[in-house]
Amino acid sequence: MNLPMTDEECRVAMAALSGQLDLYAKLLVNKGCALKEGQELMLTASLEQADFARRVVRAAYEAGAGHVTVNWYDDAVERMDLEYVPLEWFKTVPSWEVEQRDSLAEAGAAFLFLDGSDPDAMKGIDPAKPAARRKAMNTQCVKYRDGMDFGRNVWCIAAAPVLGWARQVFPKLSDAEAMYRLWVAILSVSRADGGDPESAWETHNASFEQTKRYLNDQRFDALHYVSSNGTDLTVGMNEGHIWDGGAARTVDGTSYFPNIPTEEVFTSPDRMRVDGIVHSALPLSNSGQLIKDFWFRFEGGQVVDFGAAEGADVLQHILDTDENSRRLGECALISKNTPIRQSGVLFYDTLFDENASCHLALGTGFPECLAGGVDMGKDTLMAHGVNQSATHVDFMIGSDDMNIWGISKDGTETPLFVNGQWAWE
Repeated sequence: MNLPMTDEECRVAMAALSGQLDLYAKLLVNKGCALKEGQELMLTASLEQADFARRVVRAAYEAGAGHVTVNWYDDAVERMDLEYVPLEWFKTVPSWEVEQRDSLAEAGAAFLFLDGSDPDAMKGIDPAKPAARRKAMNTQCVKYRDGMDFGRNVWCIAAAPVLGWARQVFPKLSDAEAMYRLWVAILSVSRADGGDPESAWETHNASFEQTKRYLNDQRFDALHYVSSNGTDLTVGMNEGHIWDGGAARTVDGTSYFPNIPTEEVFTSPDRMRVDGIVHSALPLSNSGQLIKDFWFRFEGGQVVDFGAAEGADVLQHILDTDENSRRLGECALISKNTPIRQSGVLFYDTLFDENASCHLALGTGFPECLAGGVDMGKDTLMAHGVNQSATHVDFMIGSDDMNIWGISKDGTETPLFVNGQWAWE
């Protein structure tokens, strides 16, 4: 049994973490964003993350950044916007914001997003409003979105705690201890708790290569998912699909990490060949609203029915984003034998929870997951089976007893996952 910490003990413990937080900030700049001499960095951070954001800015300038633009946000202000401003306003991105993001993308900026918010921050808000805002951002900031989607700009999502999130993850602890424990958990599962996080990530990246090579050599035609919660789903693969994971590369060859942490290998499935039913394994936090115990039924690649114990209205708005938001853009495989799953912490945050569980994603797919895809336009990608949409929402399906088979074109079935882990583990 762990005895509770006093606030003074937490203050001392946080002070002792200071050097580690600086190493983490350098990891995000140097490996997450692979920042180059003279390059612009756009950092998006919550006001509550200001201390760590300043560490990131310092690390960026020490790495030679030409300039750092910080885009601040605040959950409390965003909630007031969503409460008081009419729905129509959220359907358009202000011209100044379009100009800011598109011009930075055109100039070759790197984009770093500090994840972290109260999972219940927007509870009770009309889900149509955040859904409209997401769609507007993804369709109206065209150069910004395409720069990240088609490998022209480096981007990275990583995390820093905020109090509402810490309270959700550690509800029985004091505020000070919850914040400290969440920092410790983030550093641990992000492989940033040692003396050389950057080298740790080079080693971690090497571990992805064997799995990707095996999957890409197999050329499976489909995957079949089964678990005792009722999941029985078959997901078709595209001709020429590519399994990716770990470090990504821009079109100019820059290697970077889009997600810190990451444990997944993933591809974009055939948007027209998904059939069966799939149940969630973990809650989904979407724009400050929780969705629990949900399921989807697919026919011909499209969600034709769904349900949820909580948050069904939020799911409805995700599915109704556009004509392709009911189709899959990603399937990702993650063993239960990963630091995040083994930590026993439910983070209520997709960046972490998706790396504790096999997951799927509704919405847009990845050009880099199709041979020649980064040189294709969106219509051509669609014709080759890679979904295109104004949304991308990951949801976790990997239960401890999940079994997955790879199905070859001749019908041969090869076990990939047995009881939630790779068949060869």
